[in-house]
Amino acid sequence: MATSNSRDFDLDVSDIIEEAYERCGLEVRTGYDARTARRSMNLMFADWANRGVNLWTVRQATITLTNNQATETLGADVVDLLEVVLRRSNTDFDLTRLSRGDYLSIPNKTTQGRPSQFFFNRQITPQITLWPTPENSTDQIVYYYLRRIEDADALTNNVELPFRFLPCAAAGMAYYIALKKAPERVQLLKNVYEEEFQRAADEDEDRVSLKLQPDIQYLRV
Repeated sequence: MATSNSRDFDLDVSDIIEEAYERCGLEVRTGYDARTARRSMNLMFADWANRGVNLWTVRQATITLTNNQATETLGADVVDLLEVVLRRSNTDFDLTRLSRGDYLSIPNKTTQGRPSQFFFNRQITPQITLWPTPENSTDQIVYYYLRRIEDADALTNNVELPFRFLPCAAAGMAYYIALKKAPERVQLLKNVYEEEFQRAADEDEDRVSLKLQPDIQYLRV
């Protein structure tokens, strides 16, 4: 028996909405049905950003610093900062993240030097503030950030999701639609959604080598 030799299965926005409606025992009948489902999809993506790191949305960026300027504006698509280093003469130095209160308590925020700490101000347009204040205009900060998932603007758009998250997207949309149109199925579909999300999130993790180190006391004679 011949196989397809194909690995390009994908779903666009309308496909996911149709699948979700079917799980609710419903059909998409009007433009309003599609529009309200698309709105629910964007709300679901916003919820995913609150649930943790989605590896496919992690990006790296670089900013060249300006002498005596502590604060830099980041892109509006930055949800959170994961790792930040200062790069000087091709050498990277880790920066420690400060809370709002920790940064507020620094007595002299205009002190210049090689930055060693940062405060991430999570506004609608986020900012990063460094301390000490940069002492030159050649240093750079290099950072990994969690980027906002692209919106579902049109029914023909492909969703910005890896293959392994498609079952979760369909289950999540079914739950969101049930909240509005099939209340008798809410609990069932919520349970399916949470199981699918947890399965996908567990798979969406960095793989690291396992290192076992024996307790030295057991090696003593």
